[in-house]
Amino acid sequence: MQIRIISPLEKIFDDVAELQAPAFKSTAVARGEICSFQIAVKEDGDERGYIRVVCESALNVRIRTVDSVPVHLAADTPDDDYLRTTPGLYPDLLSDLEDCDTFRILTHQRRMLWVTIPVPEECRPGRYAVRFRFSRMVEEEWTPCAEAEFEVEVTPFSLPEQELIRYEWFHADALCSCYRVAAWSEEHWEIVERFACNAVRHGINALYTPLWTPPLDTEVNGERPTCQLLDIAYDPATRSYRFDFGKLERFLDMGLRLGFKKFGMSHLFTQWGAKFTPKIICTLPDGREEKRFGWHVAADDPSYAEFLRALLPKLIAFFRKKGIAERCFFSISDEPCEEQKESYSRAVNLARPLLEGIPTVEALSRIEFYEAGLVQHPVPSCNILESFQGRVKDLWTYYCCGQQQQTPNRFMAMPSARVRVMGMLAYVYDLAGFLQWGFNFYYAQYSRKPIDPFACTDAGGAFPAGDSFLVYPGSNGEPLDSIRHEVFRDGLQDLRALKLLERKIGREAVLAFLKQGRTERFTMTDYPRDPEYLLELRPRIYAELAKA
Repeated sequence: MQIRIISPLEKIFDDVAELQAPAFKSTAVARGEICSFQIAVKEDGDERGYIRVVCESALNVRIRTVDSVPVHLAADTPDDDYLRTTPGLYPDLLSDLEDCDTFRILTHQRRMLWVTIPVPEECRPGRYAVRFRFSRMVEEEWTPCAEAEFEVEVTPFSLPEQELIRYEWFHADALCSCYRVAAWSEEHWEIVERFACNAVRHGINALYTPLWTPPLDTEVNGERPTCQLLDIAYDPATRSYRFDFGKLERFLDMGLRLGFKKFGMSHLFTQWGAKFTPKIICTLPDGREEKRFGWHVAADDPSYAEFLRALLPKLIAFFRKKGIAERCFFSISDEPCEEQKESYSRAVNLARPLLEGIPTVEALSRIEFYEAGLVQHPVPSCNILESFQGRVKDLWTYYCCGQQQQTPNRFMAMPSARVRVMGMLAYVYDLAGFLQWGFNFYYAQYSRKPIDPFACTDAGGAFPAGDSFLVYPGSNGEPLDSIRHEVFRDGLQDLRALKLLERKIGREAVLAFLKQGRTERFTMTDYPRDPEYLLELRPRIYAELAKA
């Protein structure tokens, strides 16, 4: 049996005959850091069947298989730094071992294992061996067939808390559709919490909060499944509203308990210009439910202004009473363009006076909207970040399907280094936040229908595979991780390690340290592409800290 330990930045396709990836035998980590690597396993002959793997180490070790998923749309406009652009099976999904310690190996195919080691904060510094023993079934007995070893050097340093606000839109309604459960049933609450817990563990610390069904990526005159936290009673006779914040409070309490630092409220208006109102369900005095707002009600309809004037003062008073107003923010409408300036301006002028100083955060490509005071906290895409740099305080950035050339992104067809490098670049640009729209968007484009994420990875041919979700919906409501999800967290750990080094030697010295021996400009389009640079970054940081 052929065994080789390789880095977490390699992607090994099922049809690769010869393994070119170099061996990865050891690494240095901080206390509290999560360390990952891969093990490539291949039988020498025509054997197939189950293999058992047992790990021996003083550290806690988790082993999962790397599974391939179908990719139909790899990219629309790729550059030269893609692994492949053809349809096929791409490695991405991380699955638990069968019976905790076994996996199936196929004839003439290599099997990849993903190893994760969460190093405890209280771990004693030193070198720790991690040994793997493989065995196969021979005459109904497990017979040893191979061994491998990795070394983890635990340094005496601890990473500081993540300062970057990471905001991945959390689609609670997609969990209803995928698991076929009623919105805010106890089953739904359990699933939501499992997915939210997974998000926090990966450095997502801002939670999208569906006051009402998110008016995001929804076909005009179409709708997503109703999934609103607010219980709203409306009396047509008196044109008055009553609001019950019970479910909202439970959602916020869950988020606080899990460790979220910020809460982003569902958008106040529809995408693409703030021309219409979100779908909002109200209960009438006779108990009937009414879709009071939606595509059938314009954004400037006086009835919506009445609704917001009734809701927002009470909602913000509720936030203040809970002591979380400073953790909350709103959004008006995603990515307004010049043709939509008039409708967007009307929406801002209606909403902002009612928000009592709670900020608005908006994906934005046109800095003119910011300079005109229409957007308080703009989030430009990473390919135009330079035009906002130095002109906006506490700058965020985002990427999505539009950033396919040169910039970092998380498409399955990209090398993993291009996913991880965002952490280092967040330090270089001194970013305050990062946004991405699809933590778990399990719909086709415009939310026209639910999709099976294990079979459809491109939102029905709309976006490059990997754009619309980071986690897969596992059985029993348990999210399953992806390579991309794990590797982005590695990038956040790079960022935290750089912040630790900055405390010792200062920001300018850290920037010089990063660029030492490199010719790249360290921008969103010109950054180190070789995985070795990132693999050596944290060990270099820890070595520098030891000298400081």
